[in-house]
Amino acid sequence: MSSQPASSILPEEELARSGVYALLGALLTAPCSEALRDFIISIDDEGGNAQSALSWKNLKDEISTANLTEVAQDYHDLFIGLGRGELLPYGSVYLSGFLQEKPLAELRIDLGHLGFETREDTHEPEDHAGALCEVMSVIVGAPNEFSYDTQSNFFAQHMGSWMTEFFDDLIKARESGFYRVVGEFGKAFIEIEKQYFEMEI
Repeated sequence: MSSQPASSILPEEELARSGVYALLGALLTAPCSEALRDFIISIDDEGGNAQSALSWKNLKDEISTANLTEVAQDYHDLFIGLGRGELLPYGSVYLSGFLQEKPLAELRIDLGHLGFETREDTHEPEDHAGALCEVMSVIVGAPNEFSYDTQSNFFAQHMGSWMTEFFDDLIKARESGFYRVVGEFGKAFIEIEKQYFEMEI
């Protein structure tokens, strides 16, 4: 996805939220690279509530010792597979039970209204969990372009209603290992975001 660049000056909390969405997008759209692993390890553990701090520590601990070749194989088994992966990380599947149904059409309309365009090299539908996290990263990171209400409405319409279930499925699919802790971290963050949008601003 592409849209307007993020604002260069952001409150620390919004910068952190945008960064977490970007990180989840990177973890869910491709196998973890050495550069991404080094970035995760370099981030301080401070901040956040107890649940998010623990899930973040578990993510760092797991990736710091993970074999990236095995992580890539896990990614393939989970999301690609032979014909299809173990999980289908698409909003339409969770909301309607089928690929490329009405939820995807509604998402495409909203993305168009917000000024997002699908990159030519993109092969996944726009309702892929990782792609949606990338969109939210841009929305949160550009408050001059996207209001709080825009954030809240996009999250409620296209993410909050199904991504906890998706991360639960990811946790169950990998009883141990890197993608289980990705699921735990993602679930904790989505729950925090739900609480954030329930607050009166």
